[in-house]
Amino acid sequence: MASLVVIGYDDELKAEEVRLALLKMQKEYLVDLADAVVAVRDDKGKVKLRQMYDLTAAGAISGGFWGTLVGMIFLNPLFGLAVGAGAGALSGSLTDVGINDGFMKQLAETLKPGSAALFVLIRHMTADKVLAEVEKFGGTLLQTSLSHESEEKLRAGLAAASAQ
Repeated sequence: MASLVVIGYDDELKAEEVRLALLKMQKEYLVDLADAVVAVRDDKGKVKLRQMYDLTAAGAISGGFWGTLVGMIFLNPLFGLAVGAGAGALSGSLTDVGINDGFMKQLAETLKPGSAALFVLIRHMTADKVLAEVEKFGGTLLQTSLSHESEEKLRAGLAAASAQ
């Protein structure tokens, strides 16, 4: 079962930095991320989600391939490419995988303007190593589905790093 961790930061740069550290740890097989999204509330109060995967582009590429293939059958590959890419992009933009976008936007609305939150959905992790690395960046634990023991350890580590 996956665990959700949401950490608030004073700026977008810090949240992106932590996400990059988590992606590096994923390459080292210390953590298996299902999703990692940075939600930013700009100075005007508008919330933007910076997804880990761009499903619109992936859909356009896939749709373009299949559209070209079908277009070749009907002797009009350029038309097939255009229609397939458009349909794939539309399909990708309507698809939601990982953490629910509505939930992320709702929680990000509570952030102060100019700040950000990192939403991480973790399938599996080597807890002691991952928590020690994430704690270095500081931040405020906003929500989690970790065990009480892991949650308190993370909360204390983030608070200690933020105090420094």
